[in-house]
Amino acid sequence: MAIPSLQKSKSHWEDMGRLDPYWAILSRPGTKFGRWDLDEFFATGEEEIAQLMAEATRFALPKSKERALDFGCGIGRLTQALGKYFGEAVGLDISESMVSRAQEICSRPNCRFVVNDQPVLPFRSDEFDLIYSAIVLQHVPEKFLIKSYIAEFVRTLRRGGLLVMQVPSHIRLRNRLQPRRRLYSWLRDLGVSERTLYKTLRLHPILMNFVPEGEVCRVIESGGARLLSAIPDQKSGAHIASRTYFVTK
Repeated sequence: MAIPSLQKSKSHWEDMGRLDPYWAILSRPGTKFGRWDLDEFFATGEEEIAQLMAEATRFALPKSKERALDFGCGIGRLTQALGKYFGEAVGLDISESMVSRAQEICSRPNCRFVVNDQPVLPFRSDEFDLIYSAIVLQHVPEKFLIKSYIAEFVRTLRRGGLLVMQVPSHIRLRNRLQPRRRLYSWLRDLGVSERTLYKTLRLHPILMNFVPEGEVCRVIESGGARLLSAIPDQKSGAHIASRTYFVTK
């Protein structure tokens, strides 16, 4: 079933996959408009996953390392890094242009990439030993869709597995307006090219969303999973409250 807001989000991420995929995935100062060095870009993924695996040892999880899921994989920055630790690393993204690029540049035979534009994940239950998602759910356009994905993470997580996901917990009202993103969407609907909007008018379509911590915890618990820890982070920026959740079942 097509969900209009999700299909629009897909269209916008297809735009960014063609325009500036590295910056769209990891928006660090000085990297916009194709200024990311590819080796440095992937090195950040290696560092992030190494830190993740070190944090996972606190919980002695996951119990097995057969298969990992990188939700919102983009061009595979984290998927390839996960491939060092797991028998198979699966990257999933809404954007065909991102996934196509990921497949082109992937150097690891144990990584595969999947396109999905539905609120249900195309995987069986109890499939993954590790599920990781950071700076991704914050860009999902509706709160009910974020919660749907969280429920799907729990469904597809194996017993003795580890789910680690970052979700903003609050955005101040003045930061919810996002006028430049709204203007991009409006002008794009009128037929203005994505290149003109991004490179000439300096607009982009990337939205920010949040789900309060209590609601996230209720979704986790209703799926039969257990929250291990919820750690405040600044992954969404200094002015947005965010949490990284560690979950098992």
